[in-house]
Amino acid sequence: MATVSEGWPSYKGMSSDNVKGLVLALSSSCFIGASFIVKKKGLKKAGASGIRAGVGGYSYLYEPLWWAGMITMIVGEIANFAAYAFAPAILVTPLGALSIIISAALAHIILRERLHIFGILGCVLCVVGSTTIVLHAPQEREIESVKEVWDLATEPAFLLYAALVMAAVFVLIFHFIPLYGQTHIMVYIGVCSLVGSLSVMSVKALGIALKLTFSGMNQLIYPQTWAFTLVVIMCVVTQMNYLNKALDTFNTAVVSPIYYVMFTSLTILASIIMFKDWDRQSPTQIVTEMCGFVTILSGTFLLHKTKDLSDGLSQSLSMRLPKHADEDGFPTEDIPLRCPDSFHSP
Repeated sequence: MATVSEGWPSYKGMSSDNVKGLVLALSSSCFIGASFIVKKKGLKKAGASGIRAGVGGYSYLYEPLWWAGMITMIVGEIANFAAYAFAPAILVTPLGALSIIISAALAHIILRERLHIFGILGCVLCVVGSTTIVLHAPQEREIESVKEVWDLATEPAFLLYAALVMAAVFVLIFHFIPLYGQTHIMVYIGVCSLVGSLSVMSVKALGIALKLTFSGMNQLIYPQTWAFTLVVIMCVVTQMNYLNKALDTFNTAVVSPIYYVMFTSLTILASIIMFKDWDRQSPTQIVTEMCGFVTILSGTFLLHKTKDLSDGLSQSLSMRLPKHADEDGFPTEDIPLRCPDSFHSP
């Protein structure tokens, strides 16, 4: 029987809190994956009668279908919020891979955004990688007060990370989005992912505060709880704004996995810096988690390349037949990284 090096914790299976976080995270991914499709249908309908979100319009706010998708996403985010209160971010965040599968499958069926066979393989790799990470995730850190979380958030290492994130966000918003927002998907997704890593840390802090409050230790009396709440609100509003722009401008089947990989990478990095998750793990567990994450990246790469391959096949087989509008009056979308020229005009 293999032995564990002295000084390193052995793997003892998932705690009850980790199991609760796992179940909540899985249900969250189901709701969020479906919400991408419902919201995009609403965005397309709204764009038919007003200024598209991708070019700065907000007509989708008057579209009931978009609100249905938003409500679905909110339900998923509430479940995700609860998951972070019970389990570490390294366990919860990678389970967003399930939302990729749901979103890509529904986009293929409902939005007619073609998914190549290698895209299906990419989805499978995302699930395998996420499962690997989940099985080797660390146990949740024992925290007895929101002030402990505040102390972790105000350590020099995390303050430096937060400062770098905010600087990058401002550069993207004020320099790159005006120039490349309509043609490069990484610009919008970059803003969402960077801000998202900070929002998850604040959501986790707020979730811990509420969990402790419901257990009889009132955390609402501390100003730190309300500071984390303010950060959550600001970050979520920013994320939703730029995620809407990305969904309206680019292919849903590609927005979802790219957003997932960037968001997951940055969130795990932020969690490692702030909560020091890897300090409670053996080198074997850490290496296994990294292998799982590389598997996820491989799956996302396949998803990324699927659209280009589909485009090439469809063009050669159809001998470049003209595009036809779908039932919503919009042409089917096949280009993931660069927006077609026709998208530059509302």
